[in-house]
Amino acid sequence: MRRNFAFLLGTVTGASLTALVIGPQGAHLVAAAKAAARSDTYTQLNLFGSVFERIKTSYVEKPDDSKLMEGAINGMISALDPHSRYMNEKGWSDMQETTHGEFGGLGIEVTMEDGIVKVVTPIDDTPAAKAGILSGDVITQIDDESIQGMTLEQAVGRMKGPANSKIRLKVVRKGAAAPIDVAIMREIIRVRPVRFKTDGGDIGYIRITRFNEQTTDGLKKAIASISKEIPPEKLAGYIVDLRNNPGGLLDQAVSVSSTFMNRGEVVSTRGRTAEETQRFTARGGDITKGKPLVVLINGGSASASEIVAGALRDHKRATLIGTRTFGKGSVQTIIPLGQGNGALALTTARYFTPSGRSIQAQGIAPDIEVLQDVPDELKSRAELKGEASMRGHLAADGAEQTGSQAYVPPNEKDDKALNAAFNLLRGGTVNANAVTAAKRAVPN
Repeated sequence: MRRNFAFLLGTVTGASLTALVIGPQGAHLVAAAKAAARSDTYTQLNLFGSVFERIKTSYVEKPDDSKLMEGAINGMISALDPHSRYMNEKGWSDMQETTHGEFGGLGIEVTMEDGIVKVVTPIDDTPAAKAGILSGDVITQIDDESIQGMTLEQAVGRMKGPANSKIRLKVVRKGAAAPIDVAIMREIIRVRPVRFKTDGGDIGYIRITRFNEQTTDGLKKAIASISKEIPPEKLAGYIVDLRNNPGGLLDQAVSVSSTFMNRGEVVSTRGRTAEETQRFTARGGDITKGKPLVVLINGGSASASEIVAGALRDHKRATLIGTRTFGKGSVQTIIPLGQGNGALALTTARYFTPSGRSIQAQGIAPDIEVLQDVPDELKSRAELKGEASMRGHLAADGAEQTGSQAYVPPNEKDDKALNAAFNLLRGGTVNANAVTAAKRAVPN
């Protein structure tokens, strides 16, 4: 069974290849080229086998064959894009726990760049967030052991553990004079992907922190609760906050979009060949009954968040407020490799918004751009570089965009984007100096 996560490859050119196969001579040339390619592949595999055997017989200490093979697989995957990866059995088990929404650990989303583990975002109300871990922090040591040389899965595995067990992290923070030591008590992390509240008796605010198996159910419960608290005639609309949401499951992005749409395409995915194209359409109907909708986005909104934002904007169902999104426009298909062998997260397709636009390494620009006032001590890390800055990323279809503000003020009264959303839904003026994106026609 394959699981799609939020997202790769473009199309192959066909005209020149077709010309080569016209006539018997052309067919012979193609067959010869394929044979040469196979021969070259076998030569490389023979080289790998020779190196493997030499290490086994000549290394100063007897190596662990399984570790050698895992290292070889990781090395091969590292030659692809930054989102493809191999997970050993434990890593695969940990990932399943995360998508289910419950695991023992710290509550942080991390990534690996150039061999270092960087915090993407701490999850709300988790030990990491309470201990002061911030987006952009670089973790260099876990319990006095250097992370250097570990894979991302190994580092994450070290940070997870039984509830009520302690862990010490050494963190390098931009702008700090010295590394910071942080002691954290692990807890059972029950990722609550949806939070909501009512504001002023006329607006429903919904915060979606990630797209796991519980997200759509949580969203529907939030809307039902808001509808009970605010009578329909008083409900001015909804705010859906996707800021610093790193993404998650593709099917959840589709179902979340469907919650606000009566019909139409949500997203399409295009693989290496035209036959691999898939289209996902809205199902279930708009349970908000067409109430006005504002979606908040920023530089930390990635992947599944961008699918939702792109679909709702393209269908003119929502107004996007904030800053340009991260720009992760590729699908990772999870391919289990058999009992005890873990799984492969392989980039298999690029995704496109309903208007046919790829956001890979470009992101989605808001309809209304609102920049936050960032405290001086945080200015050096208030902006994320985005997908376009990641080594080995898939190239954009057009000019790449790097960098977008990802800071969200902790106090709502200072949150300019949120206040702009409230003003818009209540019919007020929204940031007179804002940059407003041109409306796009959408094929239906």
